[in-house]
Amino acid sequence: MSSQPSDLRGRLAILHPPGRLALGPNPFGKDVANAQLWQALARHGGYARIDMLGLAPFDPAPLGDELFGAHPRRTLIAGGLVAHSRAPAEAGTLLRGQPDLYDLAWHRRRRHGSDRAYSLVGLIHTLAPPAMRQIIANTQVAPMHPWDALICTSPSVRENLEAMFEGWGEHLAQRTGGRAPPRPALPVIPLGVEAERFAALADRPEARARQRAELGLADDDVLVLWVGRLSYYEKAFPQAMFTAVQRAAQVAAGRVVFALAGWFPGPDDRGYYEAAARAHAPGLDVRYLDGNDAVLLGDLWAGADIFLSLVDNIQETFGITPLEAMAAGLPVVASDWDGYRSTVRDGVEGFLIPTLGGPAGGGLGAVLVERHTVEGASYQAYVGSVAQHTAVHVARAAEALTALVRSPDLRRRMGAAGRARIREAFDWPVVARQYHDLTDALAAVRAGAAEPAARPPADPVKGDPFAGFAGFPSHRLTLDTRLAPAPGADAAGILGAAAVALDVAFPNFRAPPELCARAFGIIAERSGATVREVLSEFPAPERRAVELGLAWLAKLGFVDWL
Repeated sequence: MSSQPSDLRGRLAILHPPGRLALGPNPFGKDVANAQLWQALARHGGYARIDMLGLAPFDPAPLGDELFGAHPRRTLIAGGLVAHSRAPAEAGTLLRGQPDLYDLAWHRRRRHGSDRAYSLVGLIHTLAPPAMRQIIANTQVAPMHPWDALICTSPSVRENLEAMFEGWGEHLAQRTGGRAPPRPALPVIPLGVEAERFAALADRPEARARQRAELGLADDDVLVLWVGRLSYYEKAFPQAMFTAVQRAAQVAAGRVVFALAGWFPGPDDRGYYEAAARAHAPGLDVRYLDGNDAVLLGDLWAGADIFLSLVDNIQETFGITPLEAMAAGLPVVASDWDGYRSTVRDGVEGFLIPTLGGPAGGGLGAVLVERHTVEGASYQAYVGSVAQHTAVHVARAAEALTALVRSPDLRRRMGAAGRARIREAFDWPVVARQYHDLTDALAAVRAGAAEPAARPPADPVKGDPFAGFAGFPSHRLTLDTRLAPAPGADAAGILGAAAVALDVAFPNFRAPPELCARAFGIIAERSGATVREVLSEFPAPERRAVELGLAWLAKLGFVDWL
């Protein structure tokens, strides 16, 4: 692409380690959300250029195909390695689909010599894992500033993080006798969905008829749908949903079927769900369907009448499936929980069902955390224990479902309101523009800020191993180290080292044998030379690699440093 349309402006760099968007079976929600976000930014973000940066070399052409699909390719897509690329500094922002920015902040300082070189932006998908919370907290002890950001997908996420950073900052100030260091900004930008795609999937009478026939449903029967991972310990205990649907079914004129489209993480999990359904809703018709089957899932969006998601787990931070349901024109019955309450408006697009958290204080929650972090209990056991003591109001859920089961008109009104809500607030073009607005705002903050003192220049905890462990060896290679050719060594032997696998192990950062042989020739010709003298014979871009090559020559006995 030689030029971009005039309405495109600016540039964005994205760290995407896989180098491709393709997802395997049973994908995690964060991976799905990131892939869709990158597509939205390419298609609708309004950037003239986006640099997709990986950790290993990759061909950006297939990635470009995945980013645009059948959409017009208006934005230039380039590729590169994050460790060596100048794209973040040229773009002004490096965006990552995770909140782990600690090492990237030190990389920015080391490589560019300034914390103002560009803004770092991370995206938070979950707050529940203690390890993830520590990763987020570490941004406050990295060289980060108000022109950096951690994107919160809902106001609840921001409120949670503001409280966490307040406590963490107070701790740091107390420990150092100073004040809390700056932390990144916490803007709220939701995730999104493709409004037109879900509307098109749902508005297929033939698909609706086909799917309902396969499930044995008549026109007046009601299909209640859940979509997502069928994990009682990381998503939702299903008992409240089973009970609420059965109560609604008992007053319905026709049949009510509850379909759960997803996948079970463990081999025994389906049995647990089936046993719970028998105990809590013995008369309910429950179907378990493959949520990895895209064709089936598309037909279910067409065939369903009500969407139900009574999440009770702190692992769930935003929740994309209620948005998909609204885009499909389904009324939503959802728990009044975290991100759900910022997407579904009670009484408008559906109903929010009250939730009850467990007792705070008294040490009970601390015991659950410590059991995971200190005693080694799994994360699943931790969040599952919290969820087991979190309640969703079953009677209110049953009332909401009953109202929807009884009234096709109410279902249609709420479904139409849901589609309007998606178009206004959660369609990917709307969300992508918010990202562009954010990068512009961060650039303004960065431009107006004074240059912070960049000391220390590198991470003192995870710094240069040759410097950090300089006390381990008896001697250290410096620019003033004098090297001499070892007796019997020659350039041919250096070139022949390639035949021995261990001799050429880990070659990525040092000069190839040919350049090392040339460096040896300089040393031999002068009957000895300092490292500085040798490096001065090479162009500046080659000197770091040659410097490591000299250490390699010493290791293999080609040069003597004593």
